[in-house]
Amino acid sequence: MALPTTTKHYFWPKFGALANISSKESKLPPLKSHEVLVKIHAVSLQYRDLIVGLNKYHGDFPEELVPCSDMAGEVIAIGDEAGSQWKIGDRVCANFAADHIAGDTSPEIQKTAHGGAIHGVLTQYKAFRPYSLVQIPDHLSFEEASTLPLHIYSCAALTAYNALMGPVPVKSGDTVLVLGTGGVSIHGLQLALASGAQVIATSSSDEKLKIATKLGAHHVINYKTTPNWHEEVLKLTGGRGVDHILEVGGSDSLDKSLKAVRIAGWIHTIGFVGGGTPTEVVFPTIRKACFIRGIQIGSVAQFKDMNRLLSLHPEVTRPVIDKVFPFEEALKAYEYLESQAHVGKVVIKVA
Repeated sequence: MALPTTTKHYFWPKFGALANISSKESKLPPLKSHEVLVKIHAVSLQYRDLIVGLNKYHGDFPEELVPCSDMAGEVIAIGDEAGSQWKIGDRVCANFAADHIAGDTSPEIQKTAHGGAIHGVLTQYKAFRPYSLVQIPDHLSFEEASTLPLHIYSCAALTAYNALMGPVPVKSGDTVLVLGTGGVSIHGLQLALASGAQVIATSSSDEKLKIATKLGAHHVINYKTTPNWHEEVLKLTGGRGVDHILEVGGSDSLDKSLKAVRIAGWIHTIGFVGGGTPTEVVFPTIRKACFIRGIQIGSVAQFKDMNRLLSLHPEVTRPVIDKVFPFEEALKAYEYLESQAHVGKVVIKVA
């Protein structure tokens, strides 16, 4: 089979508006001896992709940045010195940061983040370092698997896994609060259920809460009609509070999360989609003796561990995809993500 010599891809000629996203066909660089060439089948969008395009995510980007970090694809070529880990036809995801193999992140690792410090994955073909790839669970489609990688602002499974399986892992009998019904929250709901925990989910939409209930949430709260939702959380837990909170709202919801968490519980801060003004955390944190843990990048080792859990509980943990857009409609996919009408993930089908 002849290897491709060109790839069609999207890029940002300038930031500040989603309408700036553009596409073109470029020459594909020759495959290096230590690389693996992947045909990308699906890319899932995350909040970080949105704020990069809107120029609200600050960092050093390469010129004409190719966006996105979360993908699933198929190995089509292997360099002579790329080792024997992969074979032609293997289905793979790339880790968010190419060099994050295991353990804590570092400034050097952060400089290998796809769709930011280095070019991303919204392209037909891309070469990867073999150690940055992870095999896709057999029961998942390419579209479903593209939702698995991780970053601090992502709507992805590994974000939720990194939060719930951190220093004090969620266990059977715990209560987990997930804020909203975006990708990270829905994945968190599923992983908590697979671990035997009770789940409370919030949303501003009763229709979205019906979906959360269908997925297995034990209790749901509409934070629009119940603005003091932390009081309802305390009522549902007999005044104790919850063991873990997936905090995606940021300053807008952190104050109530500090009231809803149990003494010595965990608040996993993942994003700031709610905006708001900074919250006073010193006294509430001391009063609750709780832990506020920032979630950033997940490693390849965590990715593999998570995939084993997904394979053991396929009926509970199958990714929820709201809508799939064709490659030619990437702008529409971005606009749909910005609308916040979705439950779960927004995916672009590439191949």
